[in-house]
Amino acid sequence: MHSHSAKSEQIKSFIAMDILEAAQELRKQGRDVISFGLGEPDFQPPQCVQEACIRAIRENKTKYTHSQGLIELREAIAEHYLLKYKAHVNPDQIIVTPGTSPAFLLIFATLLEQNTEVILPNPHYPCDANFVEFFDGQVRELAIQESEDFQWNIDKVKELISEKTRALFMTSPSNPTGTVIKNEILKKLSLLGVPIVSDEIYHGLVYDGEEHSALEFSDLNFVVNGFSKAYAMTGYRLGYVISPQKFIRPMQKIQQNFIISASQFIQEAGIAALKEAGPDLERMRGEFKKRRDFMLSGLKKLGFPIHYTPQGAFYIFVKSDHLSKSSFDLSFDILNKANVAVTPGIDFGSRGEGYLRFSYATSIDRIEEGLQRIKTYIEAIS
Repeated sequence: MHSHSAKSEQIKSFIAMDILEAAQELRKQGRDVISFGLGEPDFQPPQCVQEACIRAIRENKTKYTHSQGLIELREAIAEHYLLKYKAHVNPDQIIVTPGTSPAFLLIFATLLEQNTEVILPNPHYPCDANFVEFFDGQVRELAIQESEDFQWNIDKVKELISEKTRALFMTSPSNPTGTVIKNEILKKLSLLGVPIVSDEIYHGLVYDGEEHSALEFSDLNFVVNGFSKAYAMTGYRLGYVISPQKFIRPMQKIQQNFIISASQFIQEAGIAALKEAGPDLERMRGEFKKRRDFMLSGLKKLGFPIHYTPQGAFYIFVKSDHLSKSSFDLSFDILNKANVAVTPGIDFGSRGEGYLRFSYATSIDRIEEGLQRIKTYIEAIS
């Protein structure tokens, strides 16, 4: 019997999911666990989205589609990028995928091989590094810090770029920090001549100022976006990549072989989301802003030293090394003793150690109760 492959052996587990599964175990035992752990909106998807999906199933829209996705959906995405960002996108430059994760698989399978590099911030979303390494690329880490609002430092980026660099991989608003990259920084990064792979999944969830798309500044950039976060459609699994034209055919071939297409009735739901769900988006965004403000002030009252303001997504990255040097041990201790799930900073890279990620994708009542439990926990260990 041969053992399993080195790649499957080396890929790291996603600690946020480990925490989720541990929390589910505790719930089975009858414990009321409050989750500040996972980045998943607690809202229902918009009514128009649900109706469109059900209607599509009833109308037997349940077949394979074009491997790049329904043309109506790609046209709606192109129109959205034109209206919101004044970015001109041809529907032929779009590939629709089952969630954004397969979009990253297509991009990095196409861009990377041995001896290629991708620049990623540290801390970063853990799966990002795994995408790069799975396709034999190497991660070059850009240190970002709270004292600079977790922004990308352009001079440090220049030092990391070499002939091996294939992309700068950026998520804005960011997971885990909630930082939105400043417009002028995005512009300068786009002029470096290296494609930005821009994860824009948290667009639409920005509470101060405006988010900008990487497509506004360079035709070299790749944009990945989808419906999971702003539209509360995580389980629908619907995303897309907008790519420079010359990469479309190679990515399409990979999609045809390994993915075929996204579900037809889910794509119909996506069309409804883009065309009809505007008011729902505004309502959810308003609620998230209230939650952010509530959680931010609550955490500060508990003595957490927070020196930046997360402007988007639903995360606050919180320095916690005054309670414990190990974020992993601390988060499991808080889960077991206080019945609150939080994600350890170490999940997001070496520079995340000493931090916890708090997600406010739950109601203000639950946030209030969760913070109260953490207050009790801190008093007990102090």
